[in-house]
Amino acid sequence: MTLTLENVSLAVDGQTHIHPTDLALEAGTMNVLLGPTLAGKTSLMRLMAGLDVPTTGRILWQGDDVTGMRVQDRGVAMVYQQFINYPSMTVFENIASPLRLLGKSKDEIATAVDRAAALMRLTPFLDRKPLELSGGQQQRCALARALVKDAGLVLLDEPLANLDYKLREELRAEIPNIFREAGSIFVYATTEPEEALLLGGNVATLWEGRVTQFGPTPSVYRKPVDATTARVFSDPPMNFLDVTVAGGRVDYGDGQGAAAPAGAADGAYRAGFRPNHLDLSRHTETALAFECDLAVTEITGSETFVHLDHAGHRWVGLIHGVRELTPGARTTVYLDPAHVYLFDAGGTLVAPAPYAEAA
Repeated sequence: MTLTLENVSLAVDGQTHIHPTDLALEAGTMNVLLGPTLAGKTSLMRLMAGLDVPTTGRILWQGDDVTGMRVQDRGVAMVYQQFINYPSMTVFENIASPLRLLGKSKDEIATAVDRAAALMRLTPFLDRKPLELSGGQQQRCALARALVKDAGLVLLDEPLANLDYKLREELRAEIPNIFREAGSIFVYATTEPEEALLLGGNVATLWEGRVTQFGPTPSVYRKPVDATTARVFSDPPMNFLDVTVAGGRVDYGDGQGAAAPAGAADGAYRAGFRPNHLDLSRHTETALAFECDLAVTEITGSETFVHLDHAGHRWVGLIHGVRELTPGARTTVYLDPAHVYLFDAGGTLVAPAPYAEAA
C-alpha cells in the first residue's frame, strides 16, 4: 500500500499554495507534516484526501492514478483539530457511523467498535453522549471513528492542538502505538518540532508551500539539508550568525574562532545553532563566548528563555532553571562549537554539527 505524489502543486486565484511536490508514503508508517501556520500542511492533506484537485501532477494510490477520484470513493479517514462528533448520538453510534454507511453487519459493527473503544480507552463511555465527555475523550472518540473505518490513509490535522497539556502528552504517547498495528498510512500535521520527534516515523518539513526535506524524523532533525529546514525543525527557531572561514578556521567575530569542519572552503557562511545549545556558563574549554544585550526573559517553570541581541542578530537561548536576569543588561552567553551547523550563502548545509554526526 503506497501513496505517491508526483509533481503535485496547487494554485488558487493565481496564488501558489503548494509548490511542485514529490512524496512517497508507505503502508504502516507515521508521516509527520511539520511547519508553521500557513506553511501548506492542510492544503497538502486536502490534496492527499481528494478534497482538492491538484493544479499540476498526479496522485497514485497503490500505483493507480486517483487524481480525479472523489473523496467518497477513496479509503480515507480524517481527524481535524476541532472535535467533530455527532452530539445527538452515543459514543458507540459515533464510532459506528462510518461502518453503517459501508453496510456492515450488526456483529461486524459491534466487534469493530469494541476493539476501537478498547484501544482508545473509551469502553466505559460507549453509552454516553459526546458532550458528557472531557475534551480528551471527545477527541479520542473522533480518533476511534477514524480507526474503525479501517481506511488505508488516515489524515490527522493537528488533532491535539485544542487539548490541555496533560491530555496532549497522554495522546502523543498513545497515538504511535495505537496506529502502528493498523497497517495504514498515517499523516499527522503539527507546528511543534517536539511533537514530531515524539511521534517518530518520517517527517516532511514545510515552509511557504514547499516540502524542504523528507526522511526519518531523527535524521532530518540532526542533519537538516538547509537553513530553512533547520529553522522549521527547532522551537524556538534556530539562531544564526554570519561567519567566515579562512585557513581552516571559522571566525565567529568577537575574537572567537574554532577549527573549520572538513570540506568547508574559505569564504562566507552562516553558522546555525539551536537555542538549547546556548548557556550562561562555560562548560568546556573550547566554548565560544559572546557578549549580548539581554532584551527579554521568559520563565516557563523549569527553564528560562532569554532573548538576546548580538551584532544585529536576534537570538533566543533556552537555559535550564529559573534565571532572574535584568533586561537591558550586558550578558555573556557560551556556545560549544560542536553544536554549530554551517550553511553556505544560499542556505544549503555545508557541514552538520559534529554532535549530529556522532549521534
